[in-house]
Amino acid sequence: MKNSRALIFLSAFLIGGFAHGQTSYDLLLKARALSGSGKSDKIVELLSSAPGIQGDSRLLNARADAKTEVGDYTGAISDFNIANGITPHSGEYGLSRAYALKGDALTSLYHLELSMKSPFRKNEKVILLDPAFAAIENTPAWRQFWKKEWYSIQERNVSEIEYYVRSGNMEEAKTLLLEMKNNYSGNDETIYADAIVNMGEGNFSESVKALSSLLARDPENEDYLRALASVQISMSNPAGASSTFTKLISLETDDPELFIRRAECYRKTGEWDKAMADIMRYLEFFPGSRNALSLAGKTESSAGNNIKALEYFSENLRLHPDDPQCYIDRGNSYFLSRSWQWAANDFSMALDLSPENSDAWLTRGIALVNSGKTEDACHDFRQAFRLGNKKAVEYISKYCIK
Repeated sequence: MKNSRALIFLSAFLIGGFAHGQTSYDLLLKARALSGSGKSDKIVELLSSAPGIQGDSRLLNARADAKTEVGDYTGAISDFNIANGITPHSGEYGLSRAYALKGDALTSLYHLELSMKSPFRKNEKVILLDPAFAAIENTPAWRQFWKKEWYSIQERNVSEIEYYVRSGNMEEAKTLLLEMKNNYSGNDETIYADAIVNMGEGNFSESVKALSSLLARDPENEDYLRALASVQISMSNPAGASSTFTKLISLETDDPELFIRRAECYRKTGEWDKAMADIMRYLEFFPGSRNALSLAGKTESSAGNNIKALEYFSENLRLHPDDPQCYIDRGNSYFLSRSWQWAANDFSMALDLSPENSDAWLTRGIALVNSGKTEDACHDFRQAFRLGNKKAVEYISKYCIK
């Protein structure tokens, strides 16, 4: 019954969209999902009908951001100002963007300065890459504004180290970290930079140690928590990562991706009911998501519910008929149930769409062997080997060399 109810809920999300009775956090998550899809008009519509929005600064800021995107600067400015009255300075960055888009550089920079001096200050890179400021970035006022040192050397060093680690330039990252340790030993920025570099080098236990010390002093820091979750996943510690994602969700971090990431952890720890609950929540925000439906199928398969897994995989194929991974997911499910010909059929479709997938060639070959089609299977094993799949050697030796 539990699984039947899950599929009924799924159908409701796919057909009817978001359910009624949303909390403020639900609305924020839905607004974030719509924003990622470029549906700012839908955000305005959604939040304008939300009860209590006039007393909720986060919802007001979200609606104001959406109004800014659709060009309703007057409405956006009004919402940002009301939000400021509820939570001081929460709307200053939004006001700066809105006035910049109106071409009013002085008023924009007035609000940007207030934002810089508040707990809502944005990262320097976020501001400089924000297209809203394109209309004023060549003005004397903008150039004058950035002559002031708004960010410390340590903050800029951390941003630089993050960039080096992301791009795989570990030598530059370590050189800059050493400089920070020599000049700013023991401060939070240096400890965080040390955690990032250790993560990039695969020294995960050292990274966890540094992040844990930071979180002991600042337990609700989103950057530290996200970094810790990433390290825990890299350490193959899904139980720890799921706890960290739970902390981020409990803080009402407006990121729907946290639910699907926690679901992946729950699947690995065998907490299948919890995983399915998170997947269903995610599908509220992204109905028909290929990744979520795939994970739902894999979760049901891991729980031993192969028939339910096939239902999710088939639904995914209905929605995404040109995606080879959807055929591979269902093919793997048929494979596990020893439905060899059905598995071979799905892998054939996947290979029509992605003929360079060596794993698909190998798995179809195994399915064909079990269907009694050894000659066809040997063709697939050889093709897998030509594409670099070393596992194919075993099967070629066993079935194809006489």
